[in-house]
Amino acid sequence: MKSMSLPNLYRSTNVNTIARWKENAEVGEIREENYYDPTKLALAAGIQPPLPLSVSRLLDELKKLISDDPLADTLPAHGFHFTFLPLTLPLYQLNEPFPAKVAQLRNIWTEYQTKKIIIRNLRLVALPSQLLLAGIPDESAIAMRHSFCERILQSRWKDELLMRHTSTPLPAPFWHSTLLRYNADFLPATVREFFLERQEIDYADVAGELTLARINYNWTKCYPL
Repeated sequence: MKSMSLPNLYRSTNVNTIARWKENAEVGEIREENYYDPTKLALAAGIQPPLPLSVSRLLDELKKLISDDPLADTLPAHGFHFTFLPLTLPLYQLNEPFPAKVAQLRNIWTEYQTKKIIIRNLRLVALPSQLLLAGIPDESAIAMRHSFCERILQSRWKDELLMRHTSTPLPAPFWHSTLLRYNADFLPATVREFFLERQEIDYADVAGELTLARINYNWTKCYPL
């Protein structure tokens, strides 16, 4: 996935989502299960950049809009992150010891640890029941992620990586942070309008050093390896 194709991908995703919303005016069926286990931790690599003022304001506006809706799960500001590569499903309890093969993972990670990632031109991207903030990484970051993914596929962590990506491409094409997960088939009308009013706004750039960590689903709990 070249960075030059990402704007088209984000744009087409929004077009497709808007079309689905037009066909489904209501929120649809309520989810009976969480998107991810809310208590267990997963292994993932990513960045936790400083929160730009424009994104801080965006989160505040979104939380005010949806704060009384029990189906809305908005990202806390201290969980702001961009995943480089999710490695496992939520498998671990906080104090659970890692398998011995974690030494191999740490060894692979030394090539990528503290490398800086820049993601530019952040914009809103809508999925039927989620609101993302997605951007454009440098070509070097894309190449680095593919390299890391290949290294993991050749390691003893291959099965965990493939289990994490059974329903998504590997690696996933988006470079994003999920601002809102809505526990129904579709976002409510108020959030749809919120997105439509802001979908053309550029929310600046972010940059941060890569870290490998045990994290919960929204990175509000993060324990570097």
